[in-house]
Amino acid sequence: MFRTEICEILGIEYPIILGGMIWVGKSELVGAVSEAGGLGLLGAGGMSPQQIAEELENVRQQTGKPFGVNVPLMRPDSEEMIKVSIQAGASVITTSSGSPKRFTKMIQDHGCRVMHVVANVSFARKCAVAGVDVIAAEGYEAGGHNGADEITTMALIPQVVDVVDVPVVAAGGIAGGRGFVAALALGAKGVQMGTRFLATEESAAHANVKAAVVQMQDDGTCVTGRTTIGPTRAIKNRLTAKIIAAEKEGASREELFEMIGEGRSAKACVEGDCEDGSVYCGQIGGNIRTIKSAREVIEEVIAEARAVVESFPSLAQA
Repeated sequence: MFRTEICEILGIEYPIILGGMIWVGKSELVGAVSEAGGLGLLGAGGMSPQQIAEELENVRQQTGKPFGVNVPLMRPDSEEMIKVSIQAGASVITTSSGSPKRFTKMIQDHGCRVMHVVANVSFARKCAVAGVDVIAAEGYEAGGHNGADEITTMALIPQVVDVVDVPVVAAGGIAGGRGFVAALALGAKGVQMGTRFLATEESAAHANVKAAVVQMQDDGTCVTGRTTIGPTRAIKNRLTAKIIAAEKEGASREELFEMIGEGRSAKACVEGDCEDGSVYCGQIGGNIRTIKSAREVIEEVIAEARAVVESFPSLAQA
């Protein structure tokens, strides 16, 4: 019922993609998502090329199905990261935080697909011109680094779909079958989910982070970094309160960087400090109440989506 052209392009059973999350999307989660019929993406942002190769070797031991790697193009070694990923068996390279134009043809010449993450229509157009295979349009509800234009998923997807011929994947604010169907209704050909897979058994996130997600309420996240690294959504905690207070007082970029320091996301996700670390999480976290396996998540998304679609005739008669 839900086999779209994204499935054909990426070689997957369901048009459900794991968001490329730093510290979270390691080999166990990547392999589990791919084996369950979606597309697992290695969150390689905090990895060296050697670590990428090692993680992908572990993925290959878990599944013979397609998998990919998320490469942030702001990394100075992004080209090496891409080449190592391809050599290690990735069939999809997802790029973000930069222009994919420089690498698209090179990736495709190696028989791999390219997906680029955008946050507005202008960047989507540029990606289409660059020749990418898939565009992931991510709304402001998403966790982690977001677009400065602050466009929500509901508003962004139809606008992107209307101006590009490239298949679009919806990201941000999707964690179940209802969001999946809504994304398809808006014109997307699939979805990318981060926060829902963050709260899974195979996620590499610290147990404290997973607990923080399932305990979160609807207003449990906030956005910081507008004056420094760009808008970043995370669960409200002592760190975010400190940053917001400093931003309101007019602290300079330099003062904010000195106050925040480095490694805050690792402090939370790896070390488990959910007060002084950055707990990246999307707004949809308020709808997640249990830790499940990646396979259970995908199966429940499809089952709920099928139930929603099957309810439409009765709604039309009401």
